[in-house]
Amino acid sequence: FLGPDSYSSSSCPFGSIARFLLPTMAMISLRSSSSLQLICSPVSPISSKPFSQTQLLSTFSSSIVSVPFAGLKSNRTYVSPTIIPRLAVARGGSSGDTDAVTDYRGDIGEILGDVSIFTASGQRVQFSDLWDQNDGIAAVVLLRHFGCVCCWELATALKEAKPRFEAAGVKLVAVGVGTPDKARILATRLPFPMDCLYADPERKAYDVLGLYYGLGRTFFNPASAKVFSRFDELRAATKNYTIEATPEDRSSVLQQGGTFVFRGKKLLYGRKDEGTGDHPSLDDVINVCCKTAVA
Repeated sequence: FLGPDSYSSSSCPFGSIARFLLPTMAMISLRSSSSLQLICSPVSPISSKPFSQTQLLSTFSSSIVSVPFAGLKSNRTYVSPTIIPRLAVARGGSSGDTDAVTDYRGDIGEILGDVSIFTASGQRVQFSDLWDQNDGIAAVVLLRHFGCVCCWELATALKEAKPRFEAAGVKLVAVGVGTPDKARILATRLPFPMDCLYADPERKAYDVLGLYYGLGRTFFNPASAKVFSRFDELRAATKNYTIEATPEDRSSVLQQGGTFVFRGKKLLYGRKDEGTGDHPSLDDVINVCCKTAVA
């Protein structure tokens, strides 16, 4: 999920079967106090050639070469549980996520509005500056991190859907974990429009919105299985992929994302990603935006 470029069977004994051995490898590694061995090979030189299925699955299932276990501990400052807004998602069965509901506190828009992040060019901004706080509609999509292959896939889908958001009068805000220079790598290589791409290196917005974090959510959540049905999309999105977009703070790779729709400061729709690659249908999100615009 972190997404090293590619691994050959000679350099990594687990290679194409890493997706089957990963749980065992991780559990064994967790017994050690010194390191978490999630992968056992060096990263190959950056390549612009599209991944083969074997390489993509290996890349998707693999992670860091050898990361000190302490390095995966978050250094984030948590907000008190009495302040963190909680999200309840009502699954709509075959109808998708258009009926996602939230039980966030009523002033969550104001709280999020005070959070400062960075544009991809490096300018500090507040969420309240990103759309009209009185009646503007915004679709706020929080990616995992800029080096996640699933986030490159989601960013590709967002780029393609951007004209539809704009036609509905909706401001698209895509936020990723990492510094602005990491955001620019994704923007340049994917490519992705920098005017709607933002960086949250300290994961402040993720904390305010109470998004999931941890090893289990990142690697072992059943919701992540759906990504294997999107192989063609992943392969196309990662043709220019590079691991250099991964944050220097390796604990960031355990962060999950989420999708939210605001009208002014009012939260109308919210959905947490249950696991890596568990993104909502953008058609559902756009439908929510369109209904909001008409209301």
